[in-house]
Amino acid sequence: MNLDFDKMEGLMPAVIQDNTTGQVLMLGYMNQEALEKTQQEGLVTFFSRSKNRLWTKGETSGNTMQVVSIKEDCDNDSLLIKVNPNGPTCHTGETSCFGEEASSKRTKAIQFIAQLEEVIQQRKLNPAEGSYTNFLFDKGINKIAQKVGEEAVETVIDAVAGKTETMKGEAADLLYHLLVLLAASNLELADVVEVLQERHKK
Repeated sequence: MNLDFDKMEGLMPAVIQDNTTGQVLMLGYMNQEALEKTQQEGLVTFFSRSKNRLWTKGETSGNTMQVVSIKEDCDNDSLLIKVNPNGPTCHTGETSCFGEEASSKRTKAIQFIAQLEEVIQQRKLNPAEGSYTNFLFDKGINKIAQKVGEEAVETVIDAVAGKTETMKGEAADLLYHLLVLLAASNLELADVVEVLQERHKK
């Protein structure tokens, strides 16, 4: 990062966003030391203008923020930090200091699918010992395709029988194995969505 701390006399605004829901949680300020501490420890640390010192979010309440990613904007003078929050963000007990509603159930589901796909892609690039996903990749595309077929059949059987509770589990297995099959075929879910979008235009 080639950040410009000089525009605000050594400080830089940092927008904090929930990595799972996309909800904006708060705005804080960092100096170079706060950013370095955040990067080293993996917990969001700000520079408190009122206390004139570094302040790790949750150091008294326990509601810390685990860093997922840090990105600078196009002018290199502000930050977007995605986190996994451990508890509410605001001192009032609200999830967000802005009081905005969390994402809808559907939005959260879509965001999670994107995260799951990213994990699968990372397993493909960086195998992890004991990973079921890597077990599938090692077995090859034929085995993965077989699992997709099996889970599809089981989903259909539960659907026809009206077993909606167990159908959810089978459909989850189907969706997961489909994502693995796409990754093994060097495709992404976005490639499939593009086809649906084109069909929708007709």
